[in-house]
Amino acid sequence: MWLRNIPVKTGSLLGLLLALAMMTGCRSEGSKNAGNEQNTVDLTAGDEIFEDLNEAKKVFYSLPSPLETAVLLKSAGAKYNESLLNPLSNANNYTTNKQMALNLGIFSTDLSFASLFDQTQTSINYMQAAKKMADGLGILDAIDQTTIDRLEENVNNRDELMNIISETLMSSNSFLLENERKAVASIVLVGGWVEGLYIATQLVGNSPVKGNKLVERIVEQKFSLEIVLRLLEENKENPDVESILEQMNDLKKTFDKITIKTSAITPVEDPKTNVTLLKSKSEIQITQEIFNELREKAKSIRTNFTL
Repeated sequence: MWLRNIPVKTGSLLGLLLALAMMTGCRSEGSKNAGNEQNTVDLTAGDEIFEDLNEAKKVFYSLPSPLETAVLLKSAGAKYNESLLNPLSNANNYTTNKQMALNLGIFSTDLSFASLFDQTQTSINYMQAAKKMADGLGILDAIDQTTIDRLEENVNNRDELMNIISETLMSSNSFLLENERKAVASIVLVGGWVEGLYIATQLVGNSPVKGNKLVERIVEQKFSLEIVLRLLEENKENPDVESILEQMNDLKKTFDKITIKTSAITPVEDPKTNVTLLKSKSEIQITQEIFNELREKAKSIRTNFTL
């Protein structure tokens, strides 16, 4: 059992969605602030939650960026394994908009993962691969030579590297959304989301799931998957999105076999920072067999995306 401690600004829709996605949770000793009664979470992401999400940006930015995903993995104890990244040589194989969009997301997650573990040259190489995808999609100036130069100049400054990567990813997403290319934006998002899931499940491997922090973080993707599916549903008139949606719905069938029980969310204000913390206790129920199934499905989808 673990305690989630999520900072949000009062009344923030984004904060609410992040709480639902359970993506920025961390452990806390303040369990006395959480309710004691346990309830099974309704993971259908009811319509009332999404009534205010008509604008694509609100949905898009309610999900974790590739950088946030990498931070989440590291905080859960993940170790760096470069063999799990999409080989740079594959960048030359992607020629369709679907392939380039998926792998812009994938290379962005790989870039973030490498950067967080101080793999500076690998980070620069993956930024180049992401640039190739962005150029192919016509995302003007999102990743230019100046960005690459800034990375090289700050190879020993992790904070600045993280800032550059964050700015670059945000710029790419904003360009697509502001130019009415929401379907492409959703595909980029799915590519990055699946890559994070793939890396995480592969890092767990055949280790026992009980008490495994990384498994807990993986299971939490059951929440964010609901938002991913809604985003894809909004753009399913696009044939590329439709084919991806089918695969993600199949992945949901496995996630649906996992149970998450949580107490009521209790808002607690920190008087020092004037930030409201949403606190709750949660408990996951997953068998080794179900986790293995999840790992294999994540691998299969990711392989399909990177071929």
